[in-house]
This record gives sequence, structure tokens and C-alpha cells, in this order.
Amino acid sequence: MAPLPFLHGLQVTVLSVLLLCWAGVCGGSPDPRHRDSLIQQEASRQTGGTVLLTEAERRLSTHLHKLKRQEVEGPQFPPAMHFFKARPFIQRSPVFKLLQKMPKGAALHVHSFSLVGVDWLVKNVTYRPLCYICFTLTQSVRFVFSATQPRPLPYCSSWVLLETLRAKVDNTSDLDHSLMQNLTLFTGDPDSAYPSQDTVWDRFEESFSAASGLISHVPVFKDYFYQGLKQFYMDNVMYLELRSGVALTYELDGSTHGRAWCLKTFQDVTRMFVKDYPDFLGTRIILSVNRGLNVSEVKAVVEEAIHLQEEFPEVMAGFDLVGREDRGRPLWYFREALSLPAERGVTLPYFFHAGETDWEGRDVDENLLDALLFNTSRIGHGFALTRHPLAKELSRKRGVAVEVCPISNQVLGFVSDLRNHPAAVLLLEGQPMVISSDDPASFGAAGLSYDFYEAFVGLGGMSAHLGTLKELALNSIRYSSLSPQLKDKALALWQRKWDQFISENLQ
Repeated sequence: MAPLPFLHGLQVTVLSVLLLCWAGVCGGSPDPRHRDSLIQQEASRQTGGTVLLTEAERRLSTHLHKLKRQEVEGPQFPPAMHFFKARPFIQRSPVFKLLQKMPKGAALHVHSFSLVGVDWLVKNVTYRPLCYICFTLTQSVRFVFSATQPRPLPYCSSWVLLETLRAKVDNTSDLDHSLMQNLTLFTGDPDSAYPSQDTVWDRFEESFSAASGLISHVPVFKDYFYQGLKQFYMDNVMYLELRSGVALTYELDGSTHGRAWCLKTFQDVTRMFVKDYPDFLGTRIILSVNRGLNVSEVKAVVEEAIHLQEEFPEVMAGFDLVGREDRGRPLWYFREALSLPAERGVTLPYFFHAGETDWEGRDVDENLLDALLFNTSRIGHGFALTRHPLAKELSRKRGVAVEVCPISNQVLGFVSDLRNHPAAVLLLEGQPMVISSDDPASFGAAGLSYDFYEAFVGLGGMSAHLGTLKELALNSIRYSSLSPQLKDKALALWQRKWDQFISENLQ
């Protein structure tokens, strides 16, 4: 956002004074007015720094600031703690309770298989008929729905009906709890459970493998997606862009459906949800494949993505490569596949995960520059962006927003104290940014409010205010893949919700 005219003049004045002082012209104590001007100029550069607040908004911002100060000065400061330990403190926080009510706009970085809390998966889905379970050699589980005895898996025990297993155990609550532990990373002692980044990533990927047999079953797939939309809607999110492999779903007889069927289902369920909740704007899908594939495999999916975008323009947003960057192949390895749309003269928007690493100088650390070379629409995570000044400058000039997911970055081992998250610098610089939740179900979170709390209290510190929150929410619409007409509609709808939020929460 360009500085306001009066701020530009202020910059010139202050810089002139500083240059004179550095040249030795000034003497004695600095002028307090110049100090105030410097502080105002720096504050104007941060996210929300040029947002003009109404009188009502300023009053609510003052109240929020007071609540945040009490939190900062309290005995526990949640952003400095691992989220698994901080969650009960966050849930009791007056700041968090206010943020839950706030219209947050859109969630633009969420994976489709981590939408819904695992308690719903276990207590609803695993109690459905014909649900089988087996236990793996890696001390995890696999599920499948089948009309007949499923074929054995080489790394798993014999399949057993969960209904039969529950009839044999004394305490089904204990069994259900153990199943939940296999579907989420959440634990009371994360330091012991995940002593290294490799450990937590292995467990993270294992939990998705465990959940996939449940979520990919056709009836569950539809119910799960609807329930996921509802959980985000209840958290005052009005639009979603989901990363999804949408590869295969299956029926009881073992027959399967491909990506086109899945996209059609996403579209149909979204329309049904919007009919039930007319103030929800919709969902779009970013087709995603794992970066561990080879070039020919990714090329085939890019080909398919081009056709799917033509067939489903309403729901298909673009393409991404997902999975752990440090173990996967860099974007440049896939350049032949990623150049295919341009060679065909078609547009396939990219939304690349890039910079989700803390290893400076390795091959994958160039993903940020390569993502920009391939004209990515947004940068997923961008944790390493502050170590790439050129990429930061280019993304700012092009208006390429960073999708910041604070809880994910902490849980997956990139940063322990969120006050030290690189995005804290990006917030102060006013870098284009949106806040999202990545895999909330895997982390024991829900919707978007937990990540907004960590961003507002941890990343933003005491300098973040209501204007910061307002701009972050507006950014989620501005940097979405929606058409200009739908963005206008979304902004108008969000403004009505925002005005109501302000009026209902004034002290």
C-alpha cells in the first residue's frame, strides 16, 4: 500500500533532519517532535498502519490493546509456548474470544483432509457400518469401508470390523481416544513426543495416511466437506480456498472416482452449503500433488489440471506442489512440467508452497525465487522470505501475498517462540500477507481464530491494533482467486459483518 501524501512529506522532513544531524549540524538533545515523527512514520509502514479507523473502531482498538497488555503482562504468554500447551490458555483469553467473533474474511491456505476436528471423525465416521481397521508396523492405523472382507495390506495386521473390536473391549472411550491420537499431532507433551523436526513431520504424514481411508469413502467425503465448511463458517470465515489432491474416492464395492468427480462433488456440496447459509461465499480448490513425484508424473497432472480448469471454472482455482520441502524436489526440477501451460498459451494459476524451510542455501531454499519466476499468485508459508531480500522485494512489488500459518510453522518445528517468527518482520514492513491455518485438525485447532490470535498477539506484539486485523481480513479477499466481481461482492458482505461486529462489541 502506497504511503499517504502527508506521510510522504513526513518522510522527507524526518529524513532531512536525520541527515543534517548525522552531518554534525545538529547538537544537543534530539527534538522530541522529530522522535514522535519517526515513531509515527515507522508505525505507518506496518500492516494496517495506514488504515483509517472510525471513532467506534478506535474505541474497540483501545479496548483490545488493554486486553492484550493484560495478556502480555500475565503469568503465561501463550505465543511463547508450544501451541499444544498454550491452547487452554488461549481458549480462556478475552482477546481470543473477541477474535472468534470477528469476521475474518477468507482462509486461503487450508488442506482439505484437515478441515474437521478428529473427534468428529472418530465419534461419527468410525461408528458407521462396515468400517474396518488394521494396525500398522509403524504403530499407526488404517481404515477402509468395504462390503466384503478387505484385501490385506503388506504392512498391516488383519482387517477387523471396528464394530466387532468395540464389542470386545471394556472401555470404548479409551479405544476412541487412541484412534484420535492416530489422526492428530496433538499431545500434552510435544517436547517428548517430537524431539526433532524429522519426528514431527513423519508423524504428521502418518496421520494423513490414517485419515485418508475414512475421508476418501464417498459418503464420508461429502459429509466431511460439508462439516468442514460449517466449522469454518461458525468461526466467522466466509470463503475457503483448499489445497486438495482430489485423486481418488471409493465406494463400498471398491470402485473409485477420479479428480473430475471430486471437483464436481466439491462444487455440489459448496452450492448446497451456500443454499443453507446464504452469507457464505463459497469454496475453490487448488489442485495439489506431492513434490516427491517425478517430472513426467507432475506433467500428467498439470495436463489434467488444464482440462479440469476448463470444465470446472467455478471451483478450480489453480495448482500447487505440496509435501515437506526439505525432503521433496525443488520447483526448478519440475520446470518442464510447470512451463506446460505457457507453452500451450493457457493460464493455470499457481499457488506454490515455497520457503517452508529453515535451511538457508540448499536447493529447496531457491523455491521462493523459482515460485516468482513461475508467476505464483501467492506464496504458501514463505517462512524463509526474510532471508531472501530480492524475493521479498519482488513479491511486494508484484502484490504476491504470503500465506502465513503461525501454528503450523511452530508445531512442525520451524520456530518455538512465535515472537521470533519471521512474519513478525513482514508485518512491521507491511508485506502483502494473509493469515491461514494450514491443517487445523492435525494441530488440535479449528477454523482460523487460533492462528489470528497467534498472529495478533505473538507476531504483532503490542504494535498490532484493530487496523492490523482489519487489513489482514481485507487482504484475504483482495489476494483470493475470486473474480473482480466476486471480490466486490465479498468485500461488501464482509463490511456489513465487520460493522455489525464493531457495534456489538463496543464497551
